[in-house]
Amino acid sequence: MDTKGGDNAFTAKSVHQNTSEPMYSGALSFMRRRYSRDLNGIDVAVTGIPYDLATSSRPGTRLGPQGVRRASTNLAWAPHFPSGRDIFAEMAVIDYGDMVIDPGHPEKLPEMIEDHARDIVQSGAKMLTIGGDHFITYPILKAHAEKYGDGISLIQFDAHSDTWEDDGDRIDHGTMFWHAAQKGIVNPSKSIQVGIRTHNESTHGFNILYGPDVQSMSIDAIVEKIKATVGDNPAYITFDIDGLDPCYAPGTGTPVLGGLTSHQAVSILRGLAGHVNLIGSDVVEVSPPYDVSDITALAGATMAWEMLNIHAVNRAK
Repeated sequence: MDTKGGDNAFTAKSVHQNTSEPMYSGALSFMRRRYSRDLNGIDVAVTGIPYDLATSSRPGTRLGPQGVRRASTNLAWAPHFPSGRDIFAEMAVIDYGDMVIDPGHPEKLPEMIEDHARDIVQSGAKMLTIGGDHFITYPILKAHAEKYGDGISLIQFDAHSDTWEDDGDRIDHGTMFWHAAQKGIVNPSKSIQVGIRTHNESTHGFNILYGPDVQSMSIDAIVEKIKATVGDNPAYITFDIDGLDPCYAPGTGTPVLGGLTSHQAVSILRGLAGHVNLIGSDVVEVSPPYDVSDITALAGATMAWEMLNIHAVNRAK
């Protein structure tokens, strides 16, 4: 199977010979990649988890995977900018499709998400997930820890720390990183939260670049802080789209003013390419019902595209 190429479903004949399918037509997948559940020889599997049963505010992130896939067609027609890298010539990338969510059994879904992630991670492919609310990162991290060991470095872009203390039974998109730290899945001292701009009494040992700090720092300084914190430890990037200012990402459940600009976000991710040991990543909390002109979905697709670029640069080293 030619996983590095596209697929005949995503090309069309024209008077100008073969050309990419126009953005407004064709089958819907992330970056026009082939849909497949065959992980043999795959470098990165992109998957959607349309789950928003743990959200505490505005719903709709279950529609995030569809929205991000649709917006990704705006990016799929050209090599990566500004590097010019032909990512899909260098890596085998597939769209693994969505995990099937049965809302009738909410108590089973965390384990089902973990199983879904385990299938991908244990194959040797890197997992790039489109959410869904931010709770999904917790079972995904558990699956990664099985393969890469506990003490993962979390690189978290977010308006909220998501480390509020909780009991062990609740499923919530604001407490999961407290659980992950308590269980040793992530190492807070080697993890960093970027863009936080809501109050929490305790850092729980996480390194934090608060929203005002980020606005007063250069891109290079932010990148260096992340690199120094994480080192060569296995790292997982989670990008909550509310890490961006609402003017760049209105379509999310819990928007907070004073966030990252889209330029800052993509520049930081580009600065990490080749410098962090990326084992997996996700983009979460895109809620299309609250979006305006698909700008949040496009932001989510672009962050995911930059995560693919990190994998490509790392693989080429």
